[in-house]
Amino acid sequence: MSSVTELKERHLAATETVNNLKHRLKQRRLSLLDTDIAGYARSQGKSSVIFGPTDLVCCRTLQGHTGKVYSLDWTSEKNRIVSASQDGRLIVWNALTSQKTHAIKLPCAWVMTCAFSPTGQSVACGGLDSVCSIFNMNSPTDRDGNLTVSRTLTGHKGYVSSCQFLPDEDTHLITASGDQTCVLWDITTGLRTSVFGGEFQSGHTADVLSISINGSNSRMFVSGSCDATARLWDTRVASRAVRIFHGHEGDVNSVKFFPDGNRFGTGSEDGTCRLFDIRTGHQLQVYHNQHSDNETAHVTSIAFSISGRLLFAGYTNGDCYVWDTLLAKVVLNLGSLHNSHEGRITCLGLSADGSALCTGSWDTNLKIWAFGGHRTVI
Repeated sequence: MSSVTELKERHLAATETVNNLKHRLKQRRLSLLDTDIAGYARSQGKSSVIFGPTDLVCCRTLQGHTGKVYSLDWTSEKNRIVSASQDGRLIVWNALTSQKTHAIKLPCAWVMTCAFSPTGQSVACGGLDSVCSIFNMNSPTDRDGNLTVSRTLTGHKGYVSSCQFLPDEDTHLITASGDQTCVLWDITTGLRTSVFGGEFQSGHTADVLSISINGSNSRMFVSGSCDATARLWDTRVASRAVRIFHGHEGDVNSVKFFPDGNRFGTGSEDGTCRLFDIRTGHQLQVYHNQHSDNETAHVTSIAFSISGRLLFAGYTNGDCYVWDTLLAKVVLNLGSLHNSHEGRITCLGLSADGSALCTGSWDTNLKIWAFGGHRTVI
């Protein structure tokens, strides 16, 4: 008995030591953050981006889903969008005409994520069935007019929360899951190439909610999790995370690489967005939401403009802020416009050429917002 008591005491002492070290690390990190991007930009006399009433306008509403929209993705050639909804369907839209080119009935209605392949020939989706299903857009339909699944990627032990193809190839894809892991798949064979996390110590300790692959270096990707951290991974070294990023005080719902590939943004349940540097591991900026009530609206999804000067963030209360990343100021709230969504913003994404933003919502609709004039290059 004494040995059990002794073990418990040693465990408690070790836990206290770990917690003290974590606190000291947090204090040390804070002491190193002598300034942030906005503070430096202000000291250099930088002025904020100014948005007029015609600089970002809703030009189309895509109607067709009968359930909440959970995910969307653009093709690399800009004019097509795929969306996933609680109605158990994927819809592929022509963004220029609002026409539906495909409506795919899913084997599992509880879909959480969708993605186009780089060529736009395939779409992937995943959800509560714990598998990632691949559909080939050019495949023949069955007797009922439905596309059949061309490949099923099985192996996760929890829901599939996010998926993204590697740039420039339709044969490899990364998924994130509620089983606390990310997986790199070979779609040709249907097999797992690498598993990130799981039994490895540097893996996430809770559900992984989001991933983003570095556009400048496709071997690197970042993941966000319910453990309130983001982690950077190298696909060549699955056994350990390259770096762990702390700072959030809630689930990290969304991660997105900055256009230059050296930084990435996060959106969290704690109501903030943050910008991190992958080279130093430092937090560069916090973007606090500015709601007047005491309720904190959670961030559900984020995206950057082509240059990175703008950060788009969707919130659970229906707001969609356009942040000036340099000065950490909100320059526009799409949620305040007369033709905005009537429910929570769940997903958003920028077209490949940066000329349009698409948002998806619990109100079952998607909206396309077009940049006017000079805004296309921001």
